[in-house]
Amino acid sequence: MRYSGQMPSMLPPLAMTAFTATSAMGTGLEATRAALHARRGGLAPCDLPGMPEGIWVGRVPGLEEVVLPEALARYDCRNHRLAELGLRQDGFEQAVAEAAARHGATRVAVVMGTSTSGIAETELAYAGRDADGALPPGFDFAHTHDLYALPRYVRARLGLRGPAIAISTACTSGARSFLEAQSMIAAGLCDAVVVGGVDTLCRMTLHGFNSLELLSRAACRPCAADRDGISIGEAAGFALLVRAEDAPGGGVALLGAGASADGHHMSSPHPEGLGAVAAMRAALDAAGGGPVDYINLHGTGTRANDAMEGHAVRALFGDRVPCSSTKGWTGHTLGASGALEAVIAAICVADGLVPGCLGVETPDPGFGVDVAVENRQAPVRRVLSNSFGFGGSNCALVIGQA
Repeated sequence: MRYSGQMPSMLPPLAMTAFTATSAMGTGLEATRAALHARRGGLAPCDLPGMPEGIWVGRVPGLEEVVLPEALARYDCRNHRLAELGLRQDGFEQAVAEAAARHGATRVAVVMGTSTSGIAETELAYAGRDADGALPPGFDFAHTHDLYALPRYVRARLGLRGPAIAISTACTSGARSFLEAQSMIAAGLCDAVVVGGVDTLCRMTLHGFNSLELLSRAACRPCAADRDGISIGEAAGFALLVRAEDAPGGGVALLGAGASADGHHMSSPHPEGLGAVAAMRAALDAAGGGPVDYINLHGTGTRANDAMEGHAVRALFGDRVPCSSTKGWTGHTLGASGALEAVIAAICVADGLVPGCLGVETPDPGFGVDVAVENRQAPVRRVLSNSFGFGGSNCALVIGQA
């Protein structure tokens, strides 16, 4: 449908000249694309030590074997190993190097989203305290757990010298990196931005969600009538954003972004989805009010969150736009989810793909929207990708043809 409404002053679209994603679906774009088309999810029973029993997670295999460059060894932690693995894929490093050569390393910024950063390293440090309670002497909080450690690592790893910013707005963090990049380029602070999100599995996250009784005891099934909770995953998603005039030849672009903060409750969404509607409306307006061909739902698999989003989507679109959640493939990757799903949206645009929810036979009839449960091939010119987080943080992106 075409959204009509009062048009705000719009920031210009940004070309996504390079992007990549690594998750439980696979490492890099081709593995991610193949998993989507084959409807092959990456969720499995959790085999990490010290975690709640009987849960499923979206684990990226092989992180324990990833080695950071020797000069950056002080950054070593699970989160930066996942960032390193992601940065090596799909020619992303080379694309950033070309941008730095064109604009100068000081004119390429880094904006990274994460919810827990390298907290797993702090968990290990606390487990290794001595008899007096002192942390191990080798523990380096600033370069591992600190939220700013992630953008510092990415900037150093890519040889950049522009601004570096950490975004930690719960599960909207990765999506917010795109919105902040748009504002920074429009303000003249930089000419290109490396955006994205990285979050990894850790005891605090899994035990925390377990204490809230939100974890599914099987692979999560967002939008299902009998859904029973979240599966937590880990992921790294990156994109390089530049002005459209600096990327002739078209391709995929960030067409618009919108955000809101409804402050309804620390962990529960507004039941009528008022904040979600505001964020989606802002993104649609920013993108020029054009048509949307697919909605990538935040779709976590919990009763309350999915019901709220169904209500919000119905309020804006009725049942005329197909929608689904891809968290059945990856799990909820928290601060990385918005960046990961922006890359998935770009794949959907390139491939003309509407990925139907995994493992869902009967969508919740109370949603009143068109929930895809099987893959559909159709022209996908624009995707609305939603991210909603604890504390009432809401963000929506419009990804589409440049």
